[in-house]
Amino acid sequence: MRIISICPSNTELLAFLGADHLLVGIDDYSDWPSQITALPRLGPDLAIRMDELEALKPDLVLASLSVPGMEKNVEELIRRKIPHLVLNPQTLEDIGQDLLAVGQACGIDAYPIHTEFLSVIEDIKKRSSQAEIHPSLYWEWWPKPVFTPGSVNWLTEISQITGARNAFEDVPSANFQTDWEDVRQRDPDYILLAWVGIMTSKVKPELVRKRPGWNEMKGYSHIHIMEEELYCRPSPRLIEGAIRLGKLIHPELYSDMELPRFIREKQT
Repeated sequence: MRIISICPSNTELLAFLGADHLLVGIDDYSDWPSQITALPRLGPDLAIRMDELEALKPDLVLASLSVPGMEKNVEELIRRKIPHLVLNPQTLEDIGQDLLAVGQACGIDAYPIHTEFLSVIEDIKKRSSQAEIHPSLYWEWWPKPVFTPGSVNWLTEISQITGARNAFEDVPSANFQTDWEDVRQRDPDYILLAWVGIMTSKVKPELVRKRPGWNEMKGYSHIHIMEEELYCRPSPRLIEGAIRLGKLIHPELYSDMELPRFIREKQT
């Protein structure tokens, strides 16, 4: 098969299925695993160059609705009658189902990796069940204006399964715009900066320290930069992010937890 992925999380999904060798083109932001670096780039995920995509004659395009604005990619694929599969995961269960759906579309047995994926999630939950405290986490997806995930988002689930809670879990939204005063009043125990599309080296905690009242909050000494690729993409790599989060907030429960085999194999 000739497959094109126009979203980083979809590219990673293929990699976990051992199907990244079928890729003939990717979006500009796909950067994992390293084996894909030589593939043709078709533009940023919100502005895919469809003429170039069509010229690659794909048997299947993996599209996504995980970021607002990607709908126009799907509309254009439909208009051009290009075979495609649209993913829109919001939960870890959705990601597991996407593994099965993509595996079926590519003729790959996805059940072994799906089983291991679910098993690791259960291990994470089992450990956090022993937690005596459940700190509140403020996840910052964008600094100005402030965007943060609400209840309908994988980061709320990641927070819960590691023995914490999203400070904005009461907001029925995948992501939404708020303001710093709202964050300050919620007074989270941790301030976690995972700016969408921004490399870790470019994230600036000093921006938080310029905001009013930040040093009076419980989380003033717990401002952490979180890797965008491990927390902002709905792929199985969220499991690695969850384990790192567990080691940060509950080291007594997660310090001895290793990365699962299906992740370690892709890092080598």
